Amino acid sequence: MTVQDAVAVQALAERLSPEFQLGVASAAFQIEGALSAGGRGPSGWDAFAEKPGSIMDGHSPAVACDHYNRAPEDVELMRSLGIDSYRFSISWPRIQPDGSGPFNSDGLDFYDRLIDQLLAAGISPMATLYHWDTPLPLEHRGGWLNRATAERFAEYSAAAGKRFGDRVSQWVTLNEPVSVTLNGYALGLHAPGRDLLFDALPSVHHQLLGHGLAVQALRAEAVTGTVGVTNLHSPVRPASGSVTDRFLAHLFDLVLNRVYADPILLGSYPKPPLLARPWFRSLGKISDADLANIHQPLDFYGLNYYYPVKVATGHGNGDSPGGASESMLKMPFHLAGFPEYATTGFGWPVAPDHLGVLLRELKDRYGNALPPLYITESGASFPEPEHVSGPIADAERISYLAAHLGTALDATAPGGIAEDVELLGYYVWTLMDNFEWAAGYSQRFGLVHVDFDTQVRTPKDSYYWYQALSRARKS
Repeated sequence: MTVQDAVAVQALAERLSPEFQLGVASAAFQIEGALSAGGRGPSGWDAFAEKPGSIMDGHSPAVACDHYNRAPEDVELMRSLGIDSYRFSISWPRIQPDGSGPFNSDGLDFYDRLIDQLLAAGISPMATLYHWDTPLPLEHRGGWLNRATAERFAEYSAAAGKRFGDRVSQWVTLNEPVSVTLNGYALGLHAPGRDLLFDALPSVHHQLLGHGLAVQALRAEAVTGTVGVTNLHSPVRPASGSVTDRFLAHLFDLVLNRVYADPILLGSYPKPPLLARPWFRSLGKISDADLANIHQPLDFYGLNYYYPVKVATGHGNGDSPGGASESMLKMPFHLAGFPEYATTGFGWPVAPDHLGVLLRELKDRYGNALPPLYITESGASFPEPEHVSGPIADAERISYLAAHLGTALDATAPGGIAEDVELLGYYVWTLMDNFEWAAGYSQRFGLVHVDFDTQVRTPKDSYYWYQALSRARKS
């Protein structure tokens, strides 16, 4: 690291309060592997990955990063990194293979060991209960289109709270319900591969109901940690000032942002414009009891931010936030680009300034109902070799992380655009390269390079940058 880089790291570290948490995030399905080991049952993602053409280049998640067998090595990487907190997910089918009925002692023991290893390393565990791996028997019964899945999720959450509730510092009920609905049930890009468009909206309600029931289940188990939820949010902009562009951008903002956060934080669904109400008919009439269950007091709200979205009238090339989808061609709008920004390996615009705008919008929209925030995911993929034999220079990732963390701190500092937002921490996505869902192993987000043939872990320059930031903050 150059003297100039060290000065920049020190300047960024000096802006972090002692209580601000620096962390990394991961997801069980993307890193654990061992899909048939220790009594783990299949998930909807296992079945989806077996369908020809579902995963880029036919990549298999069967081994992934082999974290199930290499957790102590990965915890040691985190200990050396110097982070405060690790956000991981608990695999529902690993601890309850059928999604109902008996719990798997081997799976429970795995997370017991992981949590204890984290605590021994001085790392606070943040556990996500659902990061997309629905047990396959539940998916066969409709998955999140079936109301019963919410009830099964509450039972699973209670069991996790009972077993781990004395040691987990923060609980996240759901990760990105918007991605599950949009990519999994509306556009067919992710598991379970349904392309229902607006008829996928019942999966929104059932996820949110599952969230609310899970919050109550955790608190009934008297967990000692705080409780929240995490969702992906993007500021949505019209491509022009035309009436149709503005109308369609408002509509997309509803399905991307507000149908999730409004019920959780305000206790009601947003009312769609009159012309769009037929598209929202599948949500049906929502009972007051359901809304009360969803609208639970939260200790924090998790924000995953990657990029802004621009909406234009007319059919495009099928692009959606999750990739190219033929179903998007049926819609009267498309996503326009941001030519003024550089892009990541996924083609996403690198737009840290929109993060500050998003924080302001969330506070304006929800006011005092907005709990303290964690940025629970922030990161980028860039092209990198599959095999390496030495240091990995990833200056683009360092620049990305520094800019996004810096923007979040600027926005929430006194005099910042979102100075009234309480920001508690920042979690990098992700610790190590992993199975990136439908993109297979083609997109590398990690601070640590993984050779998927040998499972050798090699820290990248961004790892040492984040390590230096953590050490500078604590010095």
